[in-house]
Amino acid sequence: MAAKDTNVKAGNAPAEPEDTTSKGEDTPEPTDDLVSTAHSITVRRRKLNYTTTTGRIVLRREVLTDGAFDGHLPKAEVFLTAYTLDGADPAERPVTFAFNGGPGSSSVWLHLGLFGPRRVLSGDAGDRATPPYGLADNAETLLAHSDLVFIDPVSTGYSRPVKGEKAGDFHGFKADLESVGEVIRLWTSRNGRWMSPKFLAGESYGTLRAAGLAEHLQTRYGMYLNGLMLISSVLDMGTIRFTEGNDLPYALFLPTYAAIAHYHGLHGDRPLAEVVAEAEEFAGRDYPWALNRGHRLAADERADIVARLAALVGLSEDYVDRVNLRVEHVRFFTELLRHRRQVVGRLDGRFLGWDDDSGREHFTEDPSYAAILGPYTAALNHYLHSELGYANDLPYEILTGNVHPWSYKEFEGAHVSVAEKLSAAMRANPHLKVHVALGYHDGATAYYAAEHVLAHLSIPEELRGNIESAYYEAGHMMYVHEPSRLQQSKDLAAFVKAASAR
Repeated sequence: MAAKDTNVKAGNAPAEPEDTTSKGEDTPEPTDDLVSTAHSITVRRRKLNYTTTTGRIVLRREVLTDGAFDGHLPKAEVFLTAYTLDGADPAERPVTFAFNGGPGSSSVWLHLGLFGPRRVLSGDAGDRATPPYGLADNAETLLAHSDLVFIDPVSTGYSRPVKGEKAGDFHGFKADLESVGEVIRLWTSRNGRWMSPKFLAGESYGTLRAAGLAEHLQTRYGMYLNGLMLISSVLDMGTIRFTEGNDLPYALFLPTYAAIAHYHGLHGDRPLAEVVAEAEEFAGRDYPWALNRGHRLAADERADIVARLAALVGLSEDYVDRVNLRVEHVRFFTELLRHRRQVVGRLDGRFLGWDDDSGREHFTEDPSYAAILGPYTAALNHYLHSELGYANDLPYEILTGNVHPWSYKEFEGAHVSVAEKLSAAMRANPHLKVHVALGYHDGATAYYAAEHVLAHLSIPEELRGNIESAYYEAGHMMYVHEPSRLQQSKDLAAFVKAASAR
């Protein structure tokens, strides 16, 4: 017979239909399917022996029926990959919990692009790798300084709800924090790591998740962190969402537009630093003032703003005037090199591509995403199955739209922001350090928008020194640019070491 629906109150349960697929048998209880393997890597002439544990762990919930405890019932199977250094002292050894964003992204990008002991060889802008791509040891792996746990939220990677549970119940801001937070609590408890220095590393929406988790882990479990690594940060969606009546993103994306125009030769031989400094000054004062003036802007004032804006972003004055001084980001990526019949990337403005119609208003595909999807997907599937020995016939969801619609019901119509949650976490835990990694050519989460949010955190002046920022001449996944990857690896290692010091 089918298992009883525990959400129906006792005494009102409907008749149980016959289960024709497994007559006379209950659905098997889901169990963890973790696989552990031993490995080693040489980092700076030092051999590191480590254990990799990969697979799905079962998340459970306490169920009450009419006030009576019904059990600790399974709700989802969450996929993770953990790397632990053999023989390390848990009290001294840091651990970093890492995830990407989307929402809808697996953790593959940080896993095989930056942190893990193996990394994908994907090439870079203008020099993309040829299929079937490759994997290599990552001599700059953060494993040299911290154990690593990569988490795929429900519906990404191999993570799925268990039979009878709705995937949509996990697809939202609060539900996501609760499920990922529960994975972190379980792993920490099962591996005896409550006394270890602990870090969260998130990318893109994963930074919003990380900031929210810092506050959630403190208030729900009393788990205080040493640090957050926010890579391609977005803590306030209002700073990156181009919606009617919201002029803020137009100003905050301006320095990114200028940097991308510079990369493609539209600023001559001017240094990048000089170009973005001019753009930041304009975006911080005159430009938002002009947008705020609306039709009160005098003709000569408007002409001056049009000329300055066009020169900075590499577009014609006619175009800037026609869009009413407001250059939306996908329109920018489509328009910038239209004269060459090329489009530039959103995730990384250094990448170029083509559309089938060079007259489009919005490109149909982001060439920077197309450049990395194949290499990372091939590498991940090979790595898990062939090198780590994990077997699963489900498709590994690299970046899925199945999580949409994503619920932000907790914000009740207000714009989505975790700035106050991060501020609260820092005020309650004055030892919490924050590292923010920013790409000049990131057209998804503009670096100047992140700066804006950080400058408005509600924290006392003495805690502002807990925040550090690092800048790279690359995009959203800045580590696909080899010089940036090498520098970023050094920066993050230094951050973990400093924030772990007692």
